[in-house]
Amino acid sequence: MNHPSIMARLKVIAALGIFFSVMISTSSYSQETVKQPNVILVLIDDMGWGDLGCYGNDFIDTPNIDQLAADGVRFTDFYAAGAVCSPTRCAIQSGQNQARIGITAHIPGHWRPFETITTPLTTMALPLDTVTIAESLRSKGYRTGYIGKWHLGNAPAFQPEFQGYDVSVVINGPHLPGRYRTQRKDVPQPKSDQYRTDYEADRAIEFINQDSNDPFFLMVSPFAVHIPLGAMSEKVEKYRKRAAATDRELPNPIYAAMVEHCDDMLGRIVEAVDQRGATGDTMILFTSDNGGLHRRYDYREAADDIVSSLAPLKGEKGALHEGGVRVPLIIKYPQLVPPGAVCGEPAISYDFYPTLVELAGGELPKNQTIDGHSLVSLLKKPDSTLPRDSLHWHYPHFHHDRPASSIREREWKLIEYLDGSGMVELYNLQQDLGETTNLAGQYKGRTADLKKKLHAWRQNVGARMPYPNPHHDPARAGEWWSMKTGKPIDSDARKRFPPTELD
Repeated sequence: MNHPSIMARLKVIAALGIFFSVMISTSSYSQETVKQPNVILVLIDDMGWGDLGCYGNDFIDTPNIDQLAADGVRFTDFYAAGAVCSPTRCAIQSGQNQARIGITAHIPGHWRPFETITTPLTTMALPLDTVTIAESLRSKGYRTGYIGKWHLGNAPAFQPEFQGYDVSVVINGPHLPGRYRTQRKDVPQPKSDQYRTDYEADRAIEFINQDSNDPFFLMVSPFAVHIPLGAMSEKVEKYRKRAAATDRELPNPIYAAMVEHCDDMLGRIVEAVDQRGATGDTMILFTSDNGGLHRRYDYREAADDIVSSLAPLKGEKGALHEGGVRVPLIIKYPQLVPPGAVCGEPAISYDFYPTLVELAGGELPKNQTIDGHSLVSLLKKPDSTLPRDSLHWHYPHFHHDRPASSIREREWKLIEYLDGSGMVELYNLQQDLGETTNLAGQYKGRTADLKKKLHAWRQNVGARMPYPNPHHDPARAGEWWSMKTGKPIDSDARKRFPPTELD
């Protein structure tokens, strides 16, 4: 990406958003009560913060997502609760930081058995006694649906239909026709030439158009833009030509095409809502389950496995730097949200739960800690703040970085590594968004204060911690092993699924 161009565009977008926010702040959007909304939550897999036009991307075409931002509010400092998929999905469903439940890695995960430390096991499914967001909304008369990737337990007993979803269409497998399948036999199956996001859009539209006067909650969770890369050839060719004309190495043209496939999917969903006459009564949320991917985690693959640039952010999926956890969030809800607004208040995935329950007129579970804060005040007035001091992450696993925990307190962010090194990093995000300068040595008092608060938070939530590994072997420390098979990961097997486009 052209970094100066991106930052300049972001400044212009932010300025326009603030202008519109101020102009509209005294309008009907400040009304105290609104109608119980329909809710569509679109959770993209591995989409980076800068992959969209409305976030400054000048290479990938995302007109439908950009229009959603023009019609609603775009968050600049929104975070996925986890650096990989399952933790964030757990946080959304439970309203809790996933460290409370122990789903801190993607299920079932992988590990490095000869490293300096042994990383903790992750809980292998969302517990059935968790009161999910779907269950809370269903108690207020909502019909509920889940479509796409679940990744919160593989066994039949832990699927969405047992977690509050009336309609559950879980889809497994990569993006291209013939590579994915549903777990349900009583739903229309994909056409022989149908790309996965098109099929997911079909199922979403089918749910939206059900003959019912009840409000609905629909979660659409495509596998895109996750690897293995795969897209339809006409889109790929467009981006190959564009890359050649602009001398761009990243993003990978196939990846760019996948982002546009997601944009097409959202466009069809928005159109279905419009055709139903439900635009004014429907809240649409668009976000990602973690930061974007730059390259496969084992770094031994071919150049085609370099996916995208996360610049100006540091890090990527699987790390606690901004590139691994800062993600897009766009919310459109005409009854409440001023169009074209921009919100700079830090927020996080588990804030969705109390937000939606409040708008539904419901009550939060009495015997379940809810870590999230309702975003309703920000939706009404995007330049306001939340009554929260800090955000926390706990990722005690090896992936694209070493095991770590982190805390953000306003502009200050601290990362503490949990690999026995004792290394701590401190950044001022207001002055150094790219986390280029570690200030831990310069601001020792603030570093000690944030580290103390991070330790207290981990103890409060019962975060599982790594411990010294008695089997540490420096010569084998870099080996990756599968939690599913209990064997070393066959790196060559990944090459059977190269980046692909299909006619």
